[in-house]
Amino acid sequence: MAYTTINKSTDYFNTKLYTGNGSTNAITGVGFQPDMTWLKIRTQSYSHRIYDAVRGATKYCHPDTSEEQYTTATSLTAFNSDGFTLGSNAGDNKSGDTFASWNWKAGTGQGSSNTDGSINTTYTSANTTAGFSISQYTATGNNATVGHGLGVAPKMILFKNLNRTSSNAQSWGVYHQALGNTKFLQLDTTGAENQTSPTSLFFNDTSPTSSVFSIGTNNRVNADAGDTYIAYCFAEKTGYSKFGSYAGNGSSDGTFIYTGFKPAFIITKSSSHTSSWNMVDNKRVGYNYANYRVWADASDAESATPKLDIVSNGFKFRDTTTNESGKTYIYMAFAEAPLVGSNNVPCTAR
Repeated sequence: MAYTTINKSTDYFNTKLYTGNGSTNAITGVGFQPDMTWLKIRTQSYSHRIYDAVRGATKYCHPDTSEEQYTTATSLTAFNSDGFTLGSNAGDNKSGDTFASWNWKAGTGQGSSNTDGSINTTYTSANTTAGFSISQYTATGNNATVGHGLGVAPKMILFKNLNRTSSNAQSWGVYHQALGNTKFLQLDTTGAENQTSPTSLFFNDTSPTSSVFSIGTNNRVNADAGDTYIAYCFAEKTGYSKFGSYAGNGSSDGTFIYTGFKPAFIITKSSSHTSSWNMVDNKRVGYNYANYRVWADASDAESATPKLDIVSNGFKFRDTTTNESGKTYIYMAFAEAPLVGSNNVPCTAR
């Protein structure tokens, strides 16, 4: 079978670095029109921001806080064919400061209602080749299912209540297949894996299927009727994305995590113990051992750790900050430009 590198116009993930100018700023070079853009100022303590095409430009959530959705006219103002446009807001575009943006391609645009579940989504934008979809839905307050549009079961889902109506804003909810359907994590906290009582309150003790994910009545996924939620769903694709877990060994020769491709972006988190969500990519520094990271659960500026090797088929941490002995870690990893065969299926590294 012949393999070719995906053209930039059909890439599905890319890290784009840029410098703020405090005015209208058209960021190009992403390689495609993003449907989800995650931004972080690298040099100062500002909250992360996640934008997506389903909710529309100017609307964002902070992954490091439980706060509800914000709408700011001078934030990210447009998704474009090769990137996005920013206004003057300092959190996205502070003059003279450097930023990182992580960009994913879903279905290109807002999408349409998905009717596969007991809750019809308001909009679902899905990319079945890349295994990424975004669904917006309205809570019923009862056990339910929601369509994700991927055609295969997602391995990881990020949930956020956008407009909690009856009480304070709620933390992010995270499903990860390595934890099963009775445990969850919270993106905006350092807490270890958790369970509700009863366990069915979160995912109704049911794993995602090829068409729907299940939700209970916990306020992070499906609270009061009328609340609006966003769900970012990630399915595993050979040669492009991987979701799993590993055991730390506490050594400078850390555990090797096989992905089958050269990662361009990695998030890790200890699921068994308290720890931050560690985010690294192949653009900030961009060579092995010395890598910069930010924490998804904190507004801190980036740090010149951890020590990390990114190789052709996986990654290995070279310090103990994300490799402590006796701790279990979950991860998500993406390639930038995978090889795709003539059957349109990404191949593993060779």
